Amino acid sequence: MQVDATTLAARLGKTVHISPLQMKAERLRRRFPCESAECLEDWLVAVANARGARAVVLPRNPGPAFEAPPVADLTDEELVVSICQLQRLDRPQMLRLAAQLVSREAVAAGALLLIARRERVEPVLAELSRQALRVDPNHVLWRRIRAAFGGERELRAPLLHWTRLAEPVMRNRQCNAASWRLVA
Repeated sequence: MQVDATTLAARLGKTVHISPLQMKAERLRRRFPCESAECLEDWLVAVANARGARAVVLPRNPGPAFEAPPVADLTDEELVVSICQLQRLDRPQMLRLAAQLVSREAVAAGALLLIARRERVEPVLAELSRQALRVDPNHVLWRRIRAAFGGERELRAPLLHWTRLAEPVMRNRQCNAASWRLVA
């Protein structure tokens, strides 16, 4: 499949496949429209926001009129993988939402790994796990993802910096962070 120059795949030098999950997301976007979502990526952000992930929000709040698809129609695992797909527009900040859902352990590891393999997002999840484990080396779900996809080669371009997955923990309201914790 041809790769658009503005996609994550183009930046990372990867190819994309015809994705059943992409088609499902497009169908759900038509069933559950969001006025402030101009593209599928915006809609995925709105869905993640509706499910409590707030690391990134849409510039125009969809408001109470937006009804996100129920988890029965689009699972959190499918949402994470959809956000991480290589055919997404190159908007690294979106990956923070996927990482937030994983960090809060809102996904089942087995289902996530299965869907990730089917949709070929192993390189993205492998890199996110490398970055997340810099912040919290004992996080059970990130360790499981790292174990499953640890053999993936590092990407040719940085995905995002580890600090984008974390927030500083200040000591006595001082300027410098005493430590960091994953955004969950």
